[in-house]
Amino acid sequence: MRSSNPVFSRTEGFNGAAPVGFDHPTHTELGRGTGRMTLETVIEKTAITAGTVVVTAGIAWVLIGDLSTPQSIGLAQMLSLVGAFGGFILAMVNSFKKVVSPPLVLAYAAIEGLFIGAFSKMVTAMFSPGDPSLIIGAVLGTLAALGGTLAAYKFFNIQVGARFRKIVIASMFGFVAVSLLDFALHFFGKDFGFNGFGTMGLISSVIGVVIGVFMLILDFDFVERGVAAGLPERESWRAAFGLTVTIVWLYIELLRILAILRGND
Repeated sequence: MRSSNPVFSRTEGFNGAAPVGFDHPTHTELGRGTGRMTLETVIEKTAITAGTVVVTAGIAWVLIGDLSTPQSIGLAQMLSLVGAFGGFILAMVNSFKKVVSPPLVLAYAAIEGLFIGAFSKMVTAMFSPGDPSLIIGAVLGTLAALGGTLAAYKFFNIQVGARFRKIVIASMFGFVAVSLLDFALHFFGKDFGFNGFGTMGLISSVIGVVIGVFMLILDFDFVERGVAAGLPERESWRAAFGLTVTIVWLYIELLRILAILRGND
């Protein structure tokens, strides 16, 4: 069945069909070094992309400093905007590109890392100056969501149907559209707090986490289909890109939730 996820719909193997020139692999062929995508190669590529996000986030964090001067505040805002919009553009390019490009996937991870570092720095300065507990909590929460969703997916043998895919993807794009609208209205003083740190922001972030968990289920299902279809190893980068997008999504929403709750203490 064809996927409705733009990240994976560009490749037939993620939709249950074997790519031209590749037969379905046997159990013994699923190991590393076969030239095919395996769980091991997906994990390896995901570690590289996620590691790139962490490294560039750290660079942004160090460059910004302690946000005690107009210059550091301006730099944080600039890196946040560049990372957010640059990451969004590269995410769209990678999502709709028929032939996956590892350099573009890594470029997305690097740019997104700038946003993560700048956003984390500003949130920490606002809600817990000198205290990294918010970031630690968001990281642990993201890892817990990743591990918990994977465990549930395997333990309960979750089967992903076409209707579920459509609902999740529609929800994801709807969430992004509302977020962009709220961001644009902010410049005119008319935003409704969807991206903020008030009650509406808390509600939107909780919804965002739920969507993120469902996106993880889709990611796991797509990876499983790709491995079963015997896709070439290069497609591991596409799978890694999809997983990285979801991991970043979850981290941002969890960080906002923790910041809002901290602000209400």
